[in-house]
Amino acid sequence: MTAVMVRCQRLAHARDLPLPALATAGAAGADLRAALGEKPLVIDPGARAAVPTGFRFAVPEGYEMQVRPRSGLALRHGVTVLNTPGTVDSDFRGEVMAILVNLGTEPFTVRHGDRIAQVLLAPVLRASFAEVAELEDTGRGSGGFGSTGR
Repeated sequence: MTAVMVRCQRLAHARDLPLPALATAGAAGADLRAALGEKPLVIDPGARAAVPTGFRFAVPEGYEMQVRPRSGLALRHGVTVLNTPGTVDSDFRGEVMAILVNLGTEPFTVRHGDRIAQVLLAPVLRASFAEVAELEDTGRGSGGFGSTGR
């Protein structure tokens, strides 16, 4: 598999953190870590927080970087990425943040260096939109939100 190079800039508060990296040879996503310094961040049940990662990325044109949850945090603590997947566009140059939400029952503490999310690089297909007077019928029609059964 050919890798696509994503240039990244480490910010001062991430000076001791590793670059995002795949944890295993078959991993799809690279780990993002919290860049918090010495002060931990507590996310109360039901609360959300934008957690800094300490990196800016130059996503190649024609791609997006998706910020996704870590399954272990979701299962063990009820902590997930709120706008899943979050999209980092190719023209964005700000620090990437992970918007975490605590859906669990206990406060969750994020410490500097904790793995908080993962990022995947995905190709973008550009859509163009054309208004039409009617759309063709399908078997499903306008049924949604569980209309296809369980």
